[in-house]
Amino acid sequence: MNHLRAGDYLILALGLALVAGLWLHRAGSLDGRVLIRLDGRLFAEASLRLDRVITVPGPLGESRVEIRDGKVRVAVDPSPRQLCVKQGWIPPGGAAVCLPNRVAVENAAAGYDSLNY
Repeated sequence: MNHLRAGDYLILALGLALVAGLWLHRAGSLDGRVLIRLDGRLFAEASLRLDRVITVPGPLGESRVEIRDGKVRVAVDPSPRQLCVKQGWIPPGGAAVCLPNRVAVENAAAGYDSLNY
């Protein structure tokens, strides 16, 4: 005996379509972005999906930001202490600030929050 009626199938199909739409919307919103600022102004914005090197001309010289395998780091910087280069790969939601050269790199990918514990 079939206990489901035509309206039940319609509600089931609409529910599955809603779940699939929300999942696709969430997957699209997780595309990580890299924000590169020079003197506090947005210099470049890039996706973490594409491997590339972005050269930023600062007052001390050129800084190179490397995006590879969904990660980002400051690979080369002319600052004397090399603090942002030593920081390595920037975690999601993190940033590296090269103060002497006035360059800031932000990994704007979705990070973890307290709800994930």
